[in-house]
Amino acid sequence: MNNLPRTNTARLAQQIQFVIELDKLKTVLRQTLLTDASRRENSAEHSWHIALMAIVLAEYSPVPVDVLRVIKMLLVHDLVEIDAGDTFCYDLQHNDSKSDRETEAADRLFGLLPADQAADLRSLWEEFEAQQTADAVFACSLDRLQPLLNNQQTQGGTWKANGITCDRVLQRMAPIAIGAPELWEFVQQLLEDCMTKGFLEPEREETQGMSGGA
Repeated sequence: MNNLPRTNTARLAQQIQFVIELDKLKTVLRQTLLTDASRRENSAEHSWHIALMAIVLAEYSPVPVDVLRVIKMLLVHDLVEIDAGDTFCYDLQHNDSKSDRETEAADRLFGLLPADQAADLRSLWEEFEAQQTADAVFACSLDRLQPLLNNQQTQGGTWKANGITCDRVLQRMAPIAIGAPELWEFVQQLLEDCMTKGFLEPEREETQGMSGGA
C-alpha cells in the first residue's frame, strides 16, 4: 500500500488494502446511462443505487427477506468487475467467458481480506450468482429493474444504441416475475409504454422464435 503508515496488525493491513482496492469499481463504466443521459454510470454507482432500492422496495418480495443480507449482496455482487470489467448483458460472445473471468477476479479480490471476511463476502457473491435463495432472487430482481428504469428515463438510451428489441428485454427482466411478482405487471406496462413511444423496438421478424438476451 503506497503512502500509508504501517498498521498495528496484519489483519488491518489486509482490510485497508481491500478498502483501497474497492475504489477501482468507480472506474468501471456500464452501458446504462444516468437518468439525465449526461454520461454512463459506473459500477459503484449502480451498486449503491440498487442497495437503496432494496430498502425502498423490500415489501414487494413475495416472501420475507433479510434486507440487510440483500443489501450486502447487492454491494458485493459486482466487485469482481474491478478485474473482469462490466460485461454487457446482451453481448452473447463476451458472456460466454464471463463466469471464468469473474471467478478468477473473486479469487484475487476476496483473497485480499482476512480469511474470515473473505469467506463471508465470497459466500454472499456466490449466493447471488447461484440464485437459489429468496434473498438472492429478490436481489437479482432489483439488479434487473434498475437499468430498465434508467433506459425508460433516457428514452431507450442503451436499447437504441445497441439495437435491443423488446423480446430480449423481456427475457432479461424475467427474474422479476419470481423475485418481485407484484412489480412484474409494472415492468410489462412500462415496456408497452416504451414501445408505444418509440423508445424500444418490438421483436424483429427475422428473430421471432429465437432466444435472445443474456
